[in-house]
Amino acid sequence: MKDSKIIDVARIANVSPATVSRVLNGSPLVTKETQNKVLKAIQELNYTPNAMGKQLRSRKTMTLGVVVLDIGISYHAEIIKGIEQKANAMNYKILICNSQNEKMKELEYLSLLQNRTVDGIILVSPMLSDGEIASFAGEGYAIGVIGRRLGHLNIPCSTTDNWKIGHDVVTHLVANGHRRIAYLNGYEDALDSIDRLEGFKAGLAEAGLPFLPTLVDKGDFSEDGGYAAFRRLWKESSDFTAVFAANDEMALGVYKACSEYGIAIPDRMAVVGVDNIRITNYVSPKISSVEQPLYELGGLLADKVIDQINGDLEPGQKDFVINSRLIVKGSSQKGADSI
Repeated sequence: MKDSKIIDVARIANVSPATVSRVLNGSPLVTKETQNKVLKAIQELNYTPNAMGKQLRSRKTMTLGVVVLDIGISYHAEIIKGIEQKANAMNYKILICNSQNEKMKELEYLSLLQNRTVDGIILVSPMLSDGEIASFAGEGYAIGVIGRRLGHLNIPCSTTDNWKIGHDVVTHLVANGHRRIAYLNGYEDALDSIDRLEGFKAGLAEAGLPFLPTLVDKGDFSEDGGYAAFRRLWKESSDFTAVFAANDEMALGVYKACSEYGIAIPDRMAVVGVDNIRITNYVSPKISSVEQPLYELGGLLADKVIDQINGDLEPGQKDFVINSRLIVKGSSQKGADSI
């Protein structure tokens, strides 16, 4: 049998890795029933805690772990650049961990904190629940989150106002005469997707327009996903005149589908994305997009997590919101192709 890990024990016992750590460290916070489940799993797997890891617990590795859902998405690349620049300036290296949209992989990467492979971890738009993240922070580990607000006193978070993003895009499209607007969502469980959808609904309501679930589809934040989602919507009903894609990758997929169908942008179909990645300026017409300060989001969180590692993070609320702005280009407004 290959060497067991703390994540394997957690899976067998149906508890979090943090709970396994509590049992191993003799924490009084664990119930007797949970303790017995964990000990049974340890015995079943013949798991032996890494003694060297325990000895190294008080030492610093000068490394940050960065956990992202999909390393291939441009959104993550810009954030990683910001993290790396700030980390390098403070003599830290970064270890990039690609969870491939799997929650259990995120949990496994968090075990890097427990065996002291890294001093702190930054989770980018994590799939883990607030409680699961908080359980690790409660053990004294340095954790930061990008793209979500936890409202936790020991977890710094940097984000943009995703509700405002959805609201601003709809307001812009309505002002340009659109009344039937489709929305391409990202990952259904991602809070940025949920908040953008809520802002989208609010913008429609303010304009006196109904929210139509038939004009919403899931694109998984990928170009292929956006392409497939637009095709599904168009097949069901071709009477919408605008598309709000929750990121630019999906907006590019919309461009591909529109090209195949012979749909002119913006004359027949207006398109707006989010992130304002570089390629949005190299297609014709240029893609209107909400510019998120991704580099700044990453750099800010790296700074706060390193402060946390060094015990220098100031007490109090640790939610940091950075403003975004809609950049109107040719895909959603005629004559606006140059900024």
